[in-house]
Amino acid sequence: MNFNSQRLEFTGHSGATLGARLDLPNGPVRAYAIFAHCFTCSKDLAAARQISAELAREGIAVLRFDFTGLGSSEGEFASTNFSSNVADLRSAADYLRLHFEAPSLLIGHSLGGAAVFAVANEIPEVRAVATVGAPADVGHVLKNFGASLKEIEESGAAEVDLAGRKFLIKKQFVDDACAQRLHEAVATLRKPVLILHAPLDQTVGIENASDLFHVAKHPKSFVSLDKADHLLTDPADAAYAARVIAEWLSRYLVADSPQGTEPVEQVQVTETGEGKFQNSVQAGRHRLFADEPQSVGGFDSGPSPYDYLSIGLAACTSMTLRLYADHKKLPLGRIKVEVSHSKIHARDCEDCAATERADSGKIDRFERVIAIEGEVTDELRSKIAEIADKCPVHRTLEGIAKITTAVK
Repeated sequence: MNFNSQRLEFTGHSGATLGARLDLPNGPVRAYAIFAHCFTCSKDLAAARQISAELAREGIAVLRFDFTGLGSSEGEFASTNFSSNVADLRSAADYLRLHFEAPSLLIGHSLGGAAVFAVANEIPEVRAVATVGAPADVGHVLKNFGASLKEIEESGAAEVDLAGRKFLIKKQFVDDACAQRLHEAVATLRKPVLILHAPLDQTVGIENASDLFHVAKHPKSFVSLDKADHLLTDPADAAYAARVIAEWLSRYLVADSPQGTEPVEQVQVTETGEGKFQNSVQAGRHRLFADEPQSVGGFDSGPSPYDYLSIGLAACTSMTLRLYADHKKLPLGRIKVEVSHSKIHARDCEDCAATERADSGKIDRFERVIAIEGEVTDELRSKIAEIADKCPVHRTLEGIAKITTAVK
């Protein structure tokens, strides 16, 4: 199963706008998940992208976002701390619950793993928690500050070099980290836990995984990531972690609810409240986005309304041709249909009748190109064009539709 990635924004705990990505399967959604990135990292870290992509291919939609003050999110990083990260995770869950479906799974990488442990009990819909390279103590992150930790304690703030980047760290961050009681959160979680950790992790030692596993209650699982490094820089390691998470999670998903929501009889389109044009679309059990390109002020997070018209025509054409081929027992290769839409002056329409070209206005033009794998004879090519014109959506677009409107 392939997937598509859509850019989103939502409001974080402080009112700042947080940048996010929603990686959606191109098919039924088995569950929604939130991915929490590592300390000072971003949603676009290679491991975050890889794990989210692999999970999307397995039917799990993943929301990954930048914590306040990091990546593409607004806000001041110096004013954040572990507690604010946990609050941002609550905001992310609220956003999913309102616009899609509450998360069934929380995934956390490194300090993000500690954050998902801390927040999991506050999100009742969460069925399971998975962590990658997570510390057993939030204060573990302070080891990264080195000699600067003393300056922070004495002066109230200091610039800290983290992986070649300078960050202003305030004393409130240190105090907040030291005040966390992660063991208590893990011990009282009462949800299935999967702990993934690399034995050779030089940033967060393997003893952290042992400590977390000891504290967690059953059902709990541990998987070694063999020779992986802390950031899972080898794509194969990230892909393996994702496959393990997806397979493990399947035990805790509701088998008879592939989309996780009740189907609707009509297509429903609702503004998300994010951006100028973005709308959530529900058709049956399927959820999508409708949007406009960035060039006209949209997020480009989904097809435009005219794209959806083109999609309908292309899909209907392909399905109609396949039904015809099966009925006639024709060995027709795989069908590919490309459709583009434009508005042209009626007088420039070479395919229009003289009466239509006499119109002084513009008309909609859909250009359709059908490609068939394998050899196609001239006779069959002509027949394909004829059958394509019998596609119901084709006939609807060429006919005169009646639209009724009611305002409630």
